[in-house]
Amino acid sequence: QVQLVESGGGLVQAGGSLRLSCAASRSIFSFNSKGWYRQAPGKQRELVAIIKSGRINYADSVKGRFTISEDGAKNAVDLQMNSLRPEDTAVYYCRAEYSGVDYWGKGTLVTVSS
Repeated sequence: QVQLVESGGGLVQAGGSLRLSCAASRSIFSFNSKGWYRQAPGKQRELVAIIKSGRINYADSVKGRFTISEDGAKNAVDLQMNSLRPEDTAVYYCRAEYSGVDYWGKGTLVTVSS
């Protein structure tokens, strides 16, 4: 079993920054992959950023603005979000794959005002 808890969401103006953190109940280096997804109102959940096999991939919509990183000391996967836009408004979820099973956090809401 893996528990994932997201934090750091909130309300920010367009152009601002937020840093999300996903705290895991076990070492993040034991995961086959880990990443961040988001779901905007009325839309499907989509990939934001993922770390898999030592490689990082970003959605085109966030490249150059968002950065995913690992903090082994805290067993956390962070997402630094800069130059936020109203279209970034969504619930952000952390996901980890461990032993063939996908685990999800409950999400944290990010709201970007124009």
